[in-house]
Amino acid sequence: MLALFSLALAAVATAQTLSPSVQHAKRTALPAGWSRVRRHAPDAVLPLRFGLTQPNVDMKSLEDLLNDVSHPDSPNYGDHWSPARVAEHFAPTKGNHPHRRVLDLRQRCRPRSQAESLLNTEYHVYEHDSGKEHVACDAYHLPAHVVPHVEIVTPTIDFNAILKRSGSTSTHITVGQPGAGTVQPVLAGKIENIFHELDNCDKQITPACLRALYNFVYPFPLATKQNSYGIVEYTPQAYVPADLDLFAKNFSSGLVGARPILAAIDGGVVQNTSESFSFNGESNLDLEYAMTLVTPHQPVTLYQVGDLQMGASFNNLLDALDGSFCTSGGGDDPVNDGIYPDPDPAGYQKQDCGTIKPANVISTSYGYNEADLSPAYTARQCAEYAKLGLMGVTIVYSSGDNGVAGNQALCLNPDGSQSFSGNVFNPSFPSTCPFVTGVGATQVNPNATIHDPESACQQVIHSGGGFSNYFAIPGYQQGVVADYIKDNLTPSPYPPGTYNTSGTSRAYPDISANGANYVVAVDGQFGLVYGTSASAPVVGSMLTMINDARLALGKKPIGFINPTIYSPAFRGAFNDITTGTNPGCGTKGFSAAKGYDPVTGLGTPNFAKLLALWILQK
Repeated sequence: MLALFSLALAAVATAQTLSPSVQHAKRTALPAGWSRVRRHAPDAVLPLRFGLTQPNVDMKSLEDLLNDVSHPDSPNYGDHWSPARVAEHFAPTKGNHPHRRVLDLRQRCRPRSQAESLLNTEYHVYEHDSGKEHVACDAYHLPAHVVPHVEIVTPTIDFNAILKRSGSTSTHITVGQPGAGTVQPVLAGKIENIFHELDNCDKQITPACLRALYNFVYPFPLATKQNSYGIVEYTPQAYVPADLDLFAKNFSSGLVGARPILAAIDGGVVQNTSESFSFNGESNLDLEYAMTLVTPHQPVTLYQVGDLQMGASFNNLLDALDGSFCTSGGGDDPVNDGIYPDPDPAGYQKQDCGTIKPANVISTSYGYNEADLSPAYTARQCAEYAKLGLMGVTIVYSSGDNGVAGNQALCLNPDGSQSFSGNVFNPSFPSTCPFVTGVGATQVNPNATIHDPESACQQVIHSGGGFSNYFAIPGYQQGVVADYIKDNLTPSPYPPGTYNTSGTSRAYPDISANGANYVVAVDGQFGLVYGTSASAPVVGSMLTMINDARLALGKKPIGFINPTIYSPAFRGAFNDITTGTNPGCGTKGFSAAKGYDPVTGLGTPNFAKLLALWILQK
C-alpha cells in the first residue's frame, strides 16, 4: 500500500526544472474563529510530508470494481474480495512514480524559507479565538509532472486544527466529544410512563413500533457464528451497563446482563467517570436498539475507538480494520486524527493497524461537515470505504440532524467559510461518500398511526440531506436524482450558489428510518431521544438479519448495498416518503417527493420485501 513520503530538497530543484510549477491545492477562506497574525519565522522548521497517490483509487475505477461484486445484475454478485486481494490490487507497483528517486521514506524537516521555495507559497501563523495557533498557507504549487503522483502535502492548506477543549488536558476535540460532529442525538424530555401499545407510536418509538412500521419480523437468527454486527463509538462516549439492563427489562428480558463484545481500538475504553446524556446518550441509544432488534441470540460488537487522552477519528477506526491504511495516502493526519502511540505517558502506547476483522455490517452515528475537511482527506477515506465494500462489508452512516445545514446548524458563506448566518447549504461527510449508505430520519406524524405514511422528520431535528460539494454522482443514483431535479428543482427555488446545482454531484441520504421520539434508558431513567443517530443502527440491524438469512442458506453477506437498492428490482421494497422538508440556512431546504429525494432518500425499508429479494440473489 501507499507509504508516507518526504521530498528530498536537494532533488526538488532538479525536478522543478523538468516542468513548470502549477497549483496543486488552494483554500478559499479561513474557518470561523481564525485570523492571520504574522508570517512564519524564516528559520522555523516545517515537517513536510508528501502522500503519494495510490493506483486504482479514482472514483470511477472504484465504482466499477464495486459494481462487479455488488450490482444484482452482475454475474460476480457476492464474489467479494479477500483482504489479501484488496491489498495486492491497491499496492503501489515498483516504479509506480516516475520520479521516485526524489522521494524517500523519511519525514524531512525544512526551514520555512526552503519550504516556501519548494512549494512556491508563503507560510503564515494563524490564531484561533481560543488562543490556539496553526501554521498554514493559502495555496501551494508543485512541478506539473509531479502533480499526478502526489495526493496531499502537509502542512499546507488544511485548516482543521483541532482545538483544546475547556477543562481538558487533551489537545484534541474529536467526533466523540460532546458537541462535536454533525450527528448529535437530542434529549427532548424525561418519560414518566412508557406506552407499550402500538397506538402510541406517534408519541413514543419503541422496538415494537419499529418492527411494526417496517415489517421487521425475524425472531430467531440461525447463522450467528458466521454473522457479525459492529457499532462504532468514539471515546469518551460510553454506554452505562445499568442502562442497558433497564432497557432490556422493559423491552427484551433475554438481554438483561448482556453486553456488547468490546473491540477496543487505540486504547478505546468504556469510561465511567463522566456520566450524563452528553457522554452516554449516543452509545446507549445505539446499543439498546441494535442489541434488541437483532435479538439476544446475535452478538453485537462495540468498536470503542480512541483513548481518553488523545481521542480518535474515523481514520483511526479504518487503521484497525485495514492495516495497510495506517500508511496509505499519507497516513493519519495529526490535524484531524488521533496519532498513536499517544505521546501522553498515560495514553495508549501502541497503534492498532489491522487488528480488527471488519463486521459484516458496521453502523456509525457520527459525522463531520464536508467543509471541515479537505477534498484529499475525504477522498482517501472514501476510497477505504470502497475497499471494505469489496470485501463484503456494509457501511452505514447517519446523514446529520440539521437538514441542509451542518454541525451546530452552521452554513457556508459564498467564500467557503462557515457561520450561523451563512445561506449556502453545508453537506455532511461521510454520508456524501458514494461508497457508504447514508441514512436519514423520518417520523410518525402527531396523531397518526403506524399504518399511516411517515413524513420526513420535522420534530426537534431534521433529516440531513442534499448534494455533495466534493463527490461526483455515482452511476447507481443518476436516473433517480435526475428525475428529482427535473420534477422538483427546475427551476431551482433558491438563488444561484445556494447549493450544488450541477446535477452531477452525489446526493444523500440513500434511505431513511424513524428518528423521532425514541424511548431510551439514560443514566437510570427513560427519555425521548431524536436523531439520525437512531435511524442508522436500526437500518444496520435489519441488514444484519438479512445477512443472517443469506448465510444460513450458504450465501455471502450483502456487502455494499447501494447498487442493489437503487436497482429497478428493489424499488418496491421501500416505503416512499413524500411529505416533509429538511430546513436550514434560512430556507425550508429540500422537499420529500415521490421517488428519490435528498431528504429521505429512497424511503424507509420494508424488511419482509427486502429479505425476500435478497434471498433470491446469488
